[in-house]
Amino acid sequence: MARKHAKWQIGGFVAGAIAWFLCIVSMGLPQWRVWFFQDPMDSKHGMTLVGMWKTCIYHQESNSTFNRMCYKYTYQDDFIPLDIRVAQHLLLIASFLGIIATISVIIALWKLNSGRLRKKATFNPFRLPGILNIIASSFVFLSILYNYLSIIRKDGIAFPPSFHTPSFPDHQKIGTALAMATLSCFLFLVGGIIPLSFTLPPRSRVRYTI
Repeated sequence: MARKHAKWQIGGFVAGAIAWFLCIVSMGLPQWRVWFFQDPMDSKHGMTLVGMWKTCIYHQESNSTFNRMCYKYTYQDDFIPLDIRVAQHLLLIASFLGIIATISVIIALWKLNSGRLRKKATFNPFRLPGILNIIASSFVFLSILYNYLSIIRKDGIAFPPSFHTPSFPDHQKIGTALAMATLSCFLFLVGGIIPLSFTLPPRSRVRYTI
């Protein structure tokens, strides 16, 4: 029974750790919203990648050559929509909660392995990381929802003239970073449910070597 409990919690730890990693990586990528343009005058194509912390703009110079320019947001930028600002903070909080949950699971697994968990203990050490991962999952989900709704509504962004890109795309689609964040949201949820389902084995003390 102890071995079964430990294996489940290791699985929850792996899910939470991967979720945290994907959350961090997706934050740094610009491929949350992918905008496409076509210049009606010379039939050249353009593409803009709208991320949570930066925007990358691609202008076609020839049939196979694109010029890329990336701009990292600052808190002084007033053109950034409110939904992106909110998503920025939600993702930051989610990543912070994720690393705390990961550390907490490591400590809980150490206690489980060393036999320090008692059947009648009043505090379940797996409860804290479970709650934190579920909260992180909800924050990532809200960030995904904000961006998905912006894509569905075809919301634009009033970029500065120096960006040389329209405020509204001809069409846009979901980017790989948004898909990565969706997977992170799911794994955070899994990494939260498994620790919360933990119950102490029937023995008074648990001794198990992983």
